[in-house]
Amino acid sequence: MSYSQILDPVKWSTSVNKISDSEYELIATATIEDQWHLYSQNVPENGPIATSFVFEGNANYLKKGNTKEEEGHTVNDPVFEMIIKFFETKASFKQRIKLKTKKAFQVNAVVEFMVCDDSRCLPPTEVDLVFDVK
Repeated sequence: MSYSQILDPVKWSTSVNKISDSEYELIATATIEDQWHLYSQNVPENGPIATSFVFEGNANYLKKGNTKEEEGHTVNDPVFEMIIKFFETKASFKQRIKLKTKKAFQVNAVVEFMVCDDSRCLPPTEVDLVFDVK
């Protein structure tokens, strides 16, 4: 009998931070298992799939600027043989929004990402995210 292990080395959580009465920050946090790393939103051509966010638009908010990420680590990646930025253990991505309503609402988003360890990569994965703006 053999067992196949489903690898799921990244867990995502969301939170919302009030900046002002009309501006909020949507925070997506990736918790990454030991030995694995999650790639930046900006990777060189022919590299891994970059982490990317798609925020579903609705009448309750406007996106302000692009999604920001933490500093991370820039290394010579052994898998892709290039200088590349990635995150270990934890990574936070922040998107500012401007509210167009005073009512509570949800922002739906999808994050696409790729994780690797020092010898292999998992296929790109998409995860649905929900941000509760109150």
